[in-house]
Amino acid sequence: MMEAIRRQTIDDLMQAWAEDERLELIDGEIVQRPMARFEHGLAQSGLIEEIAPLKRQSGPRGWWIVPEVSVRYNEHQCPSHDLAGWRRDRLPSRPSGVMTLAPDWVCEILSPGHEGKDLVHHLLLLQRVAVPYYWIISPEDRSLIAYALDDGRYRVIFSAQYAEGDRPERVRIPPFEAGEIDLGAIFGDTEPDD
Repeated sequence: MMEAIRRQTIDDLMQAWAEDERLELIDGEIVQRPMARFEHGLAQSGLIEEIAPLKRQSGPRGWWIVPEVSVRYNEHQCPSHDLAGWRRDRLPSRPSGVMTLAPDWVCEILSPGHEGKDLVHHLLLLQRVAVPYYWIISPEDRSLIAYALDDGRYRVIFSAQYAEGDRPERVRIPPFEAGEIDLGAIFGDTEPDD
């Protein structure tokens, strides 16, 4: 007789975190997050800089935007997102700890060998829990794809591939269409100020 596999819970994750904080809970399994690469950090910090003006706004137009945040969606799902944001009108006070309120926006930056987690698992999970916007950045392909929830399903609302040496392109992408985002800055193609 085969023994049933026990799905791990958020309590198991919290206990394991005492030893290693680079863990997340995916479908009831505690998994190691991939090592951060320079390209990953460059895309993450570049995007943070580009949307920083919206983060600083207070009131209904403001955002809480944080990197590497864990979100508990249910007892068996607690991924750590590369970037996640909550509108301040939904979350007026500064939160703390593991988040239990689903974000308004999530951005994942693909890591080689872990693409399935972001392109399939997270996309389906975030769609199921009705996160309004989901972005995927691929440093290797130098691309950004933005999804928006439409009648319970994600649809692509923006996609671009930015080749090295391309002319700087500033775009407006929901939910941050109030400001322009320099795609070159996300992929490290900005010249330092003299």
